[in-house]
Amino acid sequence: MTSVHEPPATAAARLTPRAATAVAVAALREAGVPEGDARDVAAALTETSLRGIDTHGLRLLPQYLAELRDGIATARPAVTAIRDTGPALMLDADGALGVVAGLAAARAAAERTPAHGVCAVGVRNSNHFGAASVYSRYLAQRGLVGIVTTSAAPRVAPYSGTRPLYGTNPLSFAASVDGDEFALDMATSQVCFGEIKERRKHGRALDTGWATDENGRPATDPDRAYALSPLGGYKGQGLAMVATLLGAVLTGSPADWHLEHIGESAPGRSRQVGHFLICLDPSAFGGTDSFAEGFADLLTTTRDTPPAVDAAAPVQVPGDPQQRIARERAEHGIPLDPHTARAFAELAARHGIGADA
Repeated sequence: MTSVHEPPATAAARLTPRAATAVAVAALREAGVPEGDARDVAAALTETSLRGIDTHGLRLLPQYLAELRDGIATARPAVTAIRDTGPALMLDADGALGVVAGLAAARAAAERTPAHGVCAVGVRNSNHFGAASVYSRYLAQRGLVGIVTTSAAPRVAPYSGTRPLYGTNPLSFAASVDGDEFALDMATSQVCFGEIKERRKHGRALDTGWATDENGRPATDPDRAYALSPLGGYKGQGLAMVATLLGAVLTGSPADWHLEHIGESAPGRSRQVGHFLICLDPSAFGGTDSFAEGFADLLTTTRDTPPAVDAAAPVQVPGDPQQRIARERAEHGIPLDPHTARAFAELAARHGIGADA
């Protein structure tokens, strides 16, 4: 799951979005990534961290650079269409950085959907693409509806099972009308693995139900967590299998349990990740005006529901917490954990970029 954090107490530094983007662009360009792709990847990682999704934001830059160095990701990929019916498109990413592949799919979908009312794009031979909401929101910001998922290396055991079979396999859905946004980006596990690593790092116990040990028993000691638990038990397992069917099986990509984890892949070949994206044009269905009216009614009615316990904690819709955190971080800077802060400080020094670039 892409997790939303308050500015962490362990923040070792803060960067303005502009400085973070400048550092990321310079580092990616040095690694051989073309200017346009470098700016796309940098913007995606910065925006993700700006919105509080720290597990899938700037902290991934050092890993992406390592994948470029080791030949896991291709700096200058030739993303090509291998099947094309107009409203359905299948891309081979040529080992691209996942963000490059994901945006290629989103752009193709946005371009084709008005002519067909709907467009589905599959991607194979890709790598980790960060937060799925990058691509669903790209479509939403263009008046379309975006649905996105991806395959991922195994972290989640099936309900009542012991062995991790599925990735945390996110499902993201986004729509936007007149600046208001619904942006769901959720794992099909109880939490993302980044949460487990954070708890390990700080010696904090896991919440009950997050993970199991090697025998399938509940684990609250982060060092004993062997598999993540599916969200909502067997229902989460079903959703994880849907994501695998779309992101892997439908795209002709390896199933999750055949994938290597980020940072553990053999050099010289892509991680073989598959992505899947569906784009819908409201004008092809109930109509743009009807959609806008219903969208506003749905969000307003939900937000206006009286809080059950704490009047200071209003009912929210998916995307509200991220919007609030984005406003705070735009003003005060993006907080970085110590490891990411060191990496960015080294990159900034190497490229002569100041903290307020």
